[in-house]
Amino acid sequence: MTKFHLGWFMNFIPPEWDTDYASPDVAKWANGNFYVDMAKSMERAGFDFMMIEDTVMVADAYGGTMEGSLKNSIFAPKHDPLPLAIKVAANTSKMGVVATLSTSFYPPYLLARACSTADSIAEGRFGWNIVSSAEDRAAQNFGLDRLYEHDERYAMADEYYEVVNQLWQSWDKDAVVMDRGTHTYADFEKVRTIDFEGKYFKSRGPLNTVPSPQHKPTILQAGASPRGRAFAAKAADAIVAVGTGVAGMKEYRDDIRARAAAMGRNPDDIKLMFCISPTIGPTQAEARAEVERLTSSDRYVEKMLVSISSNTEIDFRKFPLDEPLPEGLTTNGERGSLEWFMRGDGTPGKKTLRELALNMAKQGIEMVGTPAQVADQMAEAMEEIGGDGFLIMKPGWDMNRKYIIDICDGLVPELQRRGLVRTEYTKSTLRETLHEF
Repeated sequence: MTKFHLGWFMNFIPPEWDTDYASPDVAKWANGNFYVDMAKSMERAGFDFMMIEDTVMVADAYGGTMEGSLKNSIFAPKHDPLPLAIKVAANTSKMGVVATLSTSFYPPYLLARACSTADSIAEGRFGWNIVSSAEDRAAQNFGLDRLYEHDERYAMADEYYEVVNQLWQSWDKDAVVMDRGTHTYADFEKVRTIDFEGKYFKSRGPLNTVPSPQHKPTILQAGASPRGRAFAAKAADAIVAVGTGVAGMKEYRDDIRARAAAMGRNPDDIKLMFCISPTIGPTQAEARAEVERLTSSDRYVEKMLVSISSNTEIDFRKFPLDEPLPEGLTTNGERGSLEWFMRGDGTPGKKTLRELALNMAKQGIEMVGTPAQVADQMAEAMEEIGGDGFLIMKPGWDMNRKYIIDICDGLVPELQRRGLVRTEYTKSTLRETLHEF
């Protein structure tokens, strides 16, 4: 079987602080050292990259108050991913690190410049996860009353992507000559303005940063709606994907690859990374007990509902927990998240709100057992999907060192022994690492 890729979808948020697995230094989580330790474990295990998700608001959709968000540390506190990405890159040497930055709030020139700088510091191991943001509360932090309509946000993102690409190309790769004889640092004939003027954005250029090792960062994107899928197929080197069951994941991958081919791209240049939340234990019974411990509490259900309310800006607190949701729920927020949430586990029959919340722990496929059993499940799923990799997400979101050890020192070595994932890095940039197989 062909090797598959591994990444980790995480957030710059407090690790577990109110359980028996809380770290003694949890109060200092905001200095980033907890996540640097995590990155070192991931690099030792051969992960392709760490991806740091982001949102820029304190949510109040759940119950119409900020209580649910702040009480459960959902969406807040959440610190900026870019400084953490740079700190992680400076403390690792081979693994990639990806920061989420929004096209809705970053001016294109500022983002292109920041990403170029980050890629230079990371020596070619930096990636940008493109989002257009999906919350009116976030828009209100930047002087807007509300976000643009969903599909128009993608039209804006299309144009935004064109601007930043032109900015990254405003310096030729060989523009820096450092010619001591003529006292010339950069050849002005190899640096040019872009003079971009579109419907939404305008930029003169050029960047005032030297070309980074990748020239432009590795591009990640999560497109679930039809408009989002089209953008992902056009722009992404790797896609953050959430599917319902193996069949749903295969359908998504086949669709993206068909879209990419229709655009003239090689579908093999896009790596589909499917989110999973494995639970590892010494025995299957102990792993199952861990899942039951996590999901049996009303606190867990509340956290999941606060999370999906924040993503969609639908107040799920107003619906009875043990009844199916009404038909016709819509959002101008993350439509893909809403559709995935409403599908549940994909089995026939309407699910209650509680059942839908509990299903969020599975992330599309339930993977529970010993390292060998979960490795079997991952191998079987990837064989049926066809590729390309998995993104680990801890059930319940909040990280602890025990879970990091379970994955990096339990599951991954089992995958390596089977030849399913890399045992060493052979490439120098993140894009090359993703294209290695």
